[in-house]
Amino acid sequence: MRNLQSTEEFHDLTKGTPAVFMFTAGWCPDCRVIDPIMPDIEKTFPDYTFISVDRDQFIDLCIEQDIFGIPSFLAYSNGRETGRFVSKDRKTQAEIEGFISNLPK
Repeated sequence: MRNLQSTEEFHDLTKGTPAVFMFTAGWCPDCRVIDPIMPDIEKTFPDYTFISVDRDQFIDLCIEQDIFGIPSFLAYSNGRETGRFVSKDRKTQAEIEGFISNLPK
């Protein structure tokens, strides 16, 4: 998973092919729990680009996107939001895969 470099990059990525943004932070214990499973999830869903968004680095973007709990996931494709899995709760691999599986193609 690559790291988001700028707010402009976020907006560019939302306009293209399907992308899943994972909002995270280094200090977040629930985020660290899912880090090791993300490579498997990425392999399961090769049609998606996965991008890690550091909540502390992009706090204004989080506010703009109504991301107030982490870890959270936001999906975009062709300029529109296709889904969000946003809460402060710990997420399991099955929950994350279920979220992505239910995104519109």
